[in-house]
Amino acid sequence: MIKAILYVIVRLLFRLKVVGEFQREDDHTIIIANHQSFLDGLILGLVLPIEPVFVVNTEIAKRPLVRMFLSLGEYLVVDPANPMAIKQIIRLVESGRPVVIFPEGRITTTGSLMKIYEGSAFVTVKTEATIHPVIIEGATFSTLSRMGSDHPTRWFPQITITYCTPTRLSISEGGSAHQRRAKAGEAMRTLLQKSLFESRRPNDIYGAFVDAIAMYGASRKIIEDTKQIEYTYRQLLTMTLGLGRILIPHTQRGEAVGVLMPTAVPALALILGLSAFGRTPAMLNFTAGSDGLQSACEGAMIQTIITSKAFVEQGKLETKLGALKNVQLLYLEDLKGEMGAMDKLWLMGYARFFPNVVRVKSDPTSACVILFTSGSEGKPKGVVLSHEAILANIAQIRAIVDFSTEDKVLNALPIFHSFGFTVGTLLPILGGIRLFLYPSPLHYRVIPEIAYDRSCTILFGTSTFLNHYAAYAHPYDFYRLRYVVAGAEKLSASVQELWFEKFGIRIFEGYGATEMAPVIAVNTPMAYRSGSVGQILPGIEAKLIAVPGINDGGILHVKGANVMSGYLRAERPGFLEKPNSDAGEGWYDTGDIVTIDDEGFVRITGRVKRFAKIAGEMISLESVEKLALSASPSHFHATSSQNDESRGEALVLFTTDRGLKRDILQQAARAGGYPEIAVPKKIVYVDAIPILGTGKTDYVTLKSMAAEA
Repeated sequence: MIKAILYVIVRLLFRLKVVGEFQREDDHTIIIANHQSFLDGLILGLVLPIEPVFVVNTEIAKRPLVRMFLSLGEYLVVDPANPMAIKQIIRLVESGRPVVIFPEGRITTTGSLMKIYEGSAFVTVKTEATIHPVIIEGATFSTLSRMGSDHPTRWFPQITITYCTPTRLSISEGGSAHQRRAKAGEAMRTLLQKSLFESRRPNDIYGAFVDAIAMYGASRKIIEDTKQIEYTYRQLLTMTLGLGRILIPHTQRGEAVGVLMPTAVPALALILGLSAFGRTPAMLNFTAGSDGLQSACEGAMIQTIITSKAFVEQGKLETKLGALKNVQLLYLEDLKGEMGAMDKLWLMGYARFFPNVVRVKSDPTSACVILFTSGSEGKPKGVVLSHEAILANIAQIRAIVDFSTEDKVLNALPIFHSFGFTVGTLLPILGGIRLFLYPSPLHYRVIPEIAYDRSCTILFGTSTFLNHYAAYAHPYDFYRLRYVVAGAEKLSASVQELWFEKFGIRIFEGYGATEMAPVIAVNTPMAYRSGSVGQILPGIEAKLIAVPGINDGGILHVKGANVMSGYLRAERPGFLEKPNSDAGEGWYDTGDIVTIDDEGFVRITGRVKRFAKIAGEMISLESVEKLALSASPSHFHATSSQNDESRGEALVLFTTDRGLKRDILQQAARAGGYPEIAVPKKIVYVDAIPILGTGKTDYVTLKSMAAEA
């Protein structure tokens, strides 16, 4: 009776929502859950349709409030550090009693998943029990959580319980007892991360933005840029709806609207505003040439481009934009004057209070954004990403990385690039993480100073950009950084060493593609292997397709909720070319040769397009670059190839080191175990390796330079 009354009270106070259905199919049952607050045990005890035994940490069980809740059911108090505790739990499971375990062993202090105790995982393997993952959401906002002072709390936050897919843990045989326990712990961590991703709910990006406002508070200061104004969620929402409304007369619902803006607050507001009213922002690369921009506009059928006069003048883009055909340019400075008194009344008196009512609700599978590939190896293509793809990728990242409301992100990556768009901009805004946007990654002296002045804790960059930041930064500039994540290009070993020696910071390398929204894999503190790009994110399937002539690894094909809807090409304007590969429909062919080890860590050998066939042998151009780097670590190198009548192709090395000769490369090749055929016969000295605006090496330009060499 007491339990029934308590259930009604809790359900009303916390607007408790239960998603899914719990079905016990096995006598040996273990329920695992993430641990967000002191309420977790009480709520699970009330909603579970069975009478389980709760396994409770001795330290937590000492608290009077916890003891009061525990008195409503059965529990077993254990010390996670005591090996005998595992045997107690095993006996309990084998007796047929369902058991609830919090594998983290403690309440989270970050809002994300914390360390998983191997003992709890070993129990599930030893008993061959069916595991029922349960994900608790919203309890971190309770006053009974253990979050930091910067995390918003309230007495009765909405709490959601999600029952995820039941499963069993299986680990490979062999190895010592310690190794088997470690494998079990890794399997349990992976399962919980997968369950966190599985518990996400469909939405569109504007809806997710409104949810974030409700969750973290409209008055929370969330974003700033070089104007040094910290905008609250409410102010960002006002800018978003204002821009969206004044663009309604100039655009049509469902239309792809070009966005040519720097990485700044108005650009984000414009993206969200277009999305709120059913338009699709197409992020144009302002570093591309007129031909590239024209091609992008034709492929995506862009008729209108939104930009800023101040930005066009500062970027000296007048000539480039003037060359565009069949495109209308709208400037934000002119649009501001179109907002009349009624628009302002609507915005301040209605829209801000009912942000979900005034907008156009988008199907999660519909186009959210059009991004364009970097063009590092060919003509840029329009990549259509759905709301589901963007939000799925954000959920995948948040399932494995402990970003929190205590963090502050510094993003200088261009917002037209997938890394800068999804990870650098949307992820922080939708996760309650404060964000500083900087318009150019090329200001190598300024960015370290901003990181220091604004006490930033997270920095995203490419290997090239991070190398320059380290060169100009004071050793104390990055004292607050706890995450430096590199992507978009291969992370150089010399850059890793420089950051560790100068700042004591380990760079976490990730890997992705615009077509995957973009992250596919990333190293984290809980799963890190040097030389790898981390493990595949939860919710992504992977296959390796063999390549003739390459014995180690294969072409990586991936599939998941974050895969693109398709390509838009200038040759067939408006036609959506859906992803397909040798692995089947819906799979994306990354074009990268990779290996995946027994622990799931991905190592990239190179791109299929970046292999040269010399005298019948496949040579990775990346391996040639590594060879040059080993011989000359303080300079920059890039490799291309040219046609050779006698051998098929010939290697051409471009280097900034004028002292690098072929005999030095041969010595380095012998020392590093490289074959003689991997030593380029042609070496071209350049002042700088050509790079794109995204920080990637411009291999198209290098290919033409190689042809002329």
